Amino acid sequence: MFYQPGVTEHGLPHDRFKASVVPRPIGWISSINSNGECNLAPYSQFNNLTFDPPYVMFSSNQAITGARKDTVVNTEETGTFVWNLATWDLREAVNITAQQTPYGTDEFELCSITKEQATLVDVPMVKEPPVQFECENHNTIRLPGNPPMGTVISPLGRSSPIARCGYYQYTVITDADSTCA
Repeated sequence: MFYQPGVTEHGLPHDRFKASVVPRPIGWISSINSNGECNLAPYSQFNNLTFDPPYVMFSSNQAITGARKDTVVNTEETGTFVWNLATWDLREAVNITAQQTPYGTDEFELCSITKEQATLVDVPMVKEPPVQFECENHNTIRLPGNPPMGTVISPLGRSSPIARCGYYQYTVITDADSTCA
């Protein structure tokens, strides 16, 4: 099956592109604006870029209205953000913070999680996860909106992609569970 994201009709309930790049870690990004208003939002287009030096990235589409997302505005304005590990136990709070809310809404309060001040950057972070990365914004790359950036050729059917779990451990996502081996 030839498939161009956003162009080819695929007849599936959801877009194949996002479903094919799995698993994707969730970048639960906390930020603050110049007025001191906190923001917390999940990004499934998140990953590490390199470990030496350590760089992470998240990709943010515009809001439905065409406005830039609060996290991007805040991160560019202040130059800082915190990545908080989104865990299974925190999934309900993560889902609550995915809502479209007015600019300046404190999603920490919406989902009733514990806000803790970061050590190195002036940004709050989520206390509950076992891992947080305090980050300085290196730069923002604005890509053209909505054109296909490549062609994806993928057979239909089930697959068992693997994901790396740290160093020499891998996992596979199944219908039942996921374990590292």
